[in-house]
Amino acid sequence: MLRARAVAGLPARHATTNRPRAVTVAARVAVAGAEARSPLLRALRCGGGPVPGRRVCICSAAAADSGSEATSSAAEGAEGASGEGEGEKAFSAIVPAAARPEDCHTVITLPLLQRPLFPGFYMPVYVKDPKLLQALVQNVKRSMPYAGAFLVKDEEGTDPNTMTSSESENSIHDLKGKELLKRLHDVGTLAQIMKIQGDLVVLLGHHRVQISEMVAEDPLIVKIDHLKEIPYDKDDDVIKATSFEVISTLRDVLRTNSLWRDQVQTYTQHMGDFNYPRLADFGAAISGANKLLCQEVLEELDVCKRLKLTLELVKKELEISKLQESIAKTIEEKITGEQRRYLLNELLKAIKKELGLETDDKTALSEKFRERIRAKKGKCPPHVLQVFEEEITKLQLLEASSSEFSVTRNYLDWLTILPWGDYSDENFDVHHAQHILDEDHYGLADVKERILEFIAVGKLRGSSQGKIICLSGPPGVGKTSIGRSIARALNRKFYRFSVGGLADVAEIKGHRRTYVGAMPGKITQCLKSVGTTNPLVLIDEIDKLGRGHSGDPASALLELLDPEQNANFLDHYLDVPVDLSKVLFVCTANVIETIPSPLLDRMEIIAIAGYITDEKMHIARDYLEKTTREACGIKPGQVVVTNDALLALIENYCREAGVRNLQKQIEKIYRKIALKLVRQGVPNKSPRDITVVEANEEPTSLDVATKDENTRSSIAEDASVDVGITDSSLENIDVVPLTTESEIGHNEHANEAPRKTYVEETVEVFNTSNKTEANNGSTQRGIEALVEWPMEKVIVDASNLVDFVGKPVFQAERIYDQTPVGVVMGLAWNAMGGSTLYIETAKVEESDGKGTLVVTGQLGDIMKESAQIAHTVFRAVLLEKEPDNPFFVKSKLHLHVPAGATPKDGPSAGCTMVTSMLSLAVGKSVKKDLAMTGEVTLTGRILPIGGVKEKTIAARRSGVKTIIFPSANRRDFDELASNVKEGLEVHFVDKYSEIYDIAFASDAETKSNQ
Repeated sequence: MLRARAVAGLPARHATTNRPRAVTVAARVAVAGAEARSPLLRALRCGGGPVPGRRVCICSAAAADSGSEATSSAAEGAEGASGEGEGEKAFSAIVPAAARPEDCHTVITLPLLQRPLFPGFYMPVYVKDPKLLQALVQNVKRSMPYAGAFLVKDEEGTDPNTMTSSESENSIHDLKGKELLKRLHDVGTLAQIMKIQGDLVVLLGHHRVQISEMVAEDPLIVKIDHLKEIPYDKDDDVIKATSFEVISTLRDVLRTNSLWRDQVQTYTQHMGDFNYPRLADFGAAISGANKLLCQEVLEELDVCKRLKLTLELVKKELEISKLQESIAKTIEEKITGEQRRYLLNELLKAIKKELGLETDDKTALSEKFRERIRAKKGKCPPHVLQVFEEEITKLQLLEASSSEFSVTRNYLDWLTILPWGDYSDENFDVHHAQHILDEDHYGLADVKERILEFIAVGKLRGSSQGKIICLSGPPGVGKTSIGRSIARALNRKFYRFSVGGLADVAEIKGHRRTYVGAMPGKITQCLKSVGTTNPLVLIDEIDKLGRGHSGDPASALLELLDPEQNANFLDHYLDVPVDLSKVLFVCTANVIETIPSPLLDRMEIIAIAGYITDEKMHIARDYLEKTTREACGIKPGQVVVTNDALLALIENYCREAGVRNLQKQIEKIYRKIALKLVRQGVPNKSPRDITVVEANEEPTSLDVATKDENTRSSIAEDASVDVGITDSSLENIDVVPLTTESEIGHNEHANEAPRKTYVEETVEVFNTSNKTEANNGSTQRGIEALVEWPMEKVIVDASNLVDFVGKPVFQAERIYDQTPVGVVMGLAWNAMGGSTLYIETAKVEESDGKGTLVVTGQLGDIMKESAQIAHTVFRAVLLEKEPDNPFFVKSKLHLHVPAGATPKDGPSAGCTMVTSMLSLAVGKSVKKDLAMTGEVTLTGRILPIGGVKEKTIAARRSGVKTIIFPSANRRDFDELASNVKEGLEVHFVDKYSEIYDIAFASDAETKSNQ
């Protein structure tokens, strides 16, 4: 930043003596043939010293403008000439040059990017073009130190606010000749080159010029016309008033914004006079206005208009200065308030400490920790008390600002907050537990029996020990919710955390205290959360444990879930043994195959196979429908979901083993019912009781009296009341004896069908008849009427179920009523629970040589091996049963298992494949309504399979009457509920020859068409 400096020996231009003020307007402007001092200098002078930071500096060209007028201030009087002689010479900061500015008619152009240069102001410009810089140096050497400074126009299609200065400079320096001339404003400033240092050129503005034509292109040299202000009347009232307002505004800005004071100080040192044009230029030059607004001031030759433009700019600066002052004041008050509050708090702490009302932080913390451990001293283990004393002593020796202090404080917080020796009182009432388990869950007999056994053992022993139980089964069967019910039945605290995807051992065993942000493991957090040492901890998704670079969490769980080790479980953070032997751990898993064997060995597995259709019906009716109806705000009498609808919903939409999807579908039904009721405008009110009081005075009139209005009606008889149409809410009234009365309102839905509601209100009906009683007095008789609000009951049955839940997701699994030759029904287990599938075998071609087999249906490796084994067994059985049948010798077989898009794998379809091939070979169809499952060996033995319950349910769903199971699965079948086994003919076999006799023993045999 350049600053204007006074020429050495410059006499003082401003005397410090007091000058008399003028009282007349004529004395405000002093013109004595030479330059006269302007009172504006005193109007703008501020007491503060110069503030650095401004880039544009000021100088005077008084030698060139010796005849200019002086401007006076409205507030200040004309300044006397004491201390200055009339012949005193005006000094200037312009370096004398041989050539005068008026003699320059051809100049080199200097493009200005940021702001235009105003006359009387300095401006440093960096010139990066070597040719242009060399030309300027040559002009200075030839005593022609002048150039034309012109502002650059913004490029079309670009935003000047988003474009950086470096991008603008690069784009301008690339332009030459006419292209550069088009980007320059026509009006600029003739500038004197004051100094050249490297690529920095210091300019001093003289007066306005305008480009007339181009002379040379590189560097750009143009002819210029010297511009002068339009003649004006210096005594014009508008010009005076505008100038006074500019001066007043500048004074206000200088009072609020100290950044301008150095400009005024420099200007008062170097400016010889202050006339109206210079006042306008001064205001526009020192403002922070947009460059285009400043260029507009520079181009304006009308002095009055120029002053008005400048006034707008300085007014904006004043508003910005006020806003800046307001922001600074707000921030300062905020900071001062916070400092004051902090100081007062510190003083308050010191006073309380001196009076003994409060101790310091360390003493208070120590007392808090000691109070916690004192309450548990009788139950707390000795090794914990020893560690506590060591850590509390260390805390007293540490500085509160040290990092070790916070680590020790957090450790003591965890150590003292754990429930050492605190146990919740358990409930060993078996009947109470049975009631709670049945209330929350239907079925799950195995789980309930195991929990009742646990309670019974605890009752006999007088105390209970922790156990590790693993509930395995498909999603949605209630594994997680049964854990919460077990905790409620045992009166234990419940805590659940999921280990699905867990890959960090520290989540189980905690972090070392040396780490930043170290915390104990989940089990320690559990004890802090529940506040007892015998909670029920549910470890969810234990079959989905991850393994990463931070260790193997499954191995870390070995200590936690081992009854022999968890009595002294060591958390890395606490580093003291924690007794978990009283904790009841319940784990959940979808499949147990993915659980590591050592971990699986420590758990007691209870398999939850899923719910059959009957169980789902009970769950839907007793649990899901009730909770969903209450959640949707629907009353029991407004909706009826039939058993046929629930059965169709279960069979065609929700075949999975669990009931989670069934709950979603029931919620979907009730949401649509709620929308239907709201659209019909059904009022959610209750039936209302009406009091009808009859007086026998007149024969034909009946008045209904309410608290709000009287409604006309027809004649009311003894047993019934016939209400007129004036109030449709009184239609269809059933009359019963009544003893209370209340008001009745109008029914806003008069045209709707009658529907019941459930709020009781009363109304009085007075009937006057001409029949005279024996006592000739009017008697009143109270009767009660039940008003029926419009209400339509929504019925959901199998016929309109599609309107609520859409098209069925599942189709009937059974394709054939009677399986054709070569087709046999098998049984499979899947994520939905169980299903039936067909094994189809067809002869592709017949040729001499070996018989071959082709398999399709997206079969897995195990199932492909089963097909090869079945083909071998088929050939052996066929050779035994029909030695003369050459089918297998010269036939190529194709075995397919629909559906082709469903992946299938497993060994249990072996006997079904053999039967399918034999059916094709002997030309007989198997027994009607027959399904089978079992793994077959090369010797024809039938091995056991899994999923007996699911496969049995799937067989019942498909209408199968006869099932063939391996003999080893007899125990699994006997454990099934009686309603599952009802109506089924089950055969248990050891060899395939037994299956052959059962499958082809049917009287209805079908010969092949071959």
